[in-house]
Amino acid sequence: MLTLSILGFLAERPMHAYELRQHLTDLIGHNRPVSDGALYPALNRLRQAGHLERQAEPGSGAPVRQVLHITESGRAELLRRLADPRTTEITDGGSFFTLLAFLSRLPDREQQRAVLRRRLDFLSQPAGFFSRSGSPLRIKDVDDPFRKGMLIMARATRQAERTWLEETLRELTDEEGAGETPQGADRPGGSG
Repeated sequence: MLTLSILGFLAERPMHAYELRQHLTDLIGHNRPVSDGALYPALNRLRQAGHLERQAEPGSGAPVRQVLHITESGRAELLRRLADPRTTEITDGGSFFTLLAFLSRLPDREQQRAVLRRRLDFLSQPAGFFSRSGSPLRIKDVDDPFRKGMLIMARATRQAERTWLEETLRELTDEEGAGETPQGADRPGGSG
């Protein structure tokens, strides 16, 4: 999630580490705090892999800043991760939201649809926090008000997401069928 976010934000524009950390915190900080102890080792791994480079740029009235730039190798890695996300990036809600934040950078509409279909397939499977004999519990069978609340909220969220996925898949299919040009990799993805 952190690597994908770093590559995604730097594909939008070069940034210094402090600014990048702010963007990362806005996107994924509610799930996992973005500490220097996590960020800087990730940046170093990406630099060593050739996905990022640092360039010294003069600051306005401040010392020279190290600005991070994504390389062509980094762009290829970003597209690879977007086109073929790990299963946990599909099944985990926070990871999937991170994936969505940059999915518009993937220029191939069919690859975008494939990612959304994988999530929709996952959401179409029976699910529940508590089960009896392998079957999800029905809300009406739960006596604990807090567990009942969990199930009610999860069901509503799941249904809202399924509706959005189905609508978006139709729109992406209609756009391509109408002969519109697929969204290019040079168009920034939004985090909403």
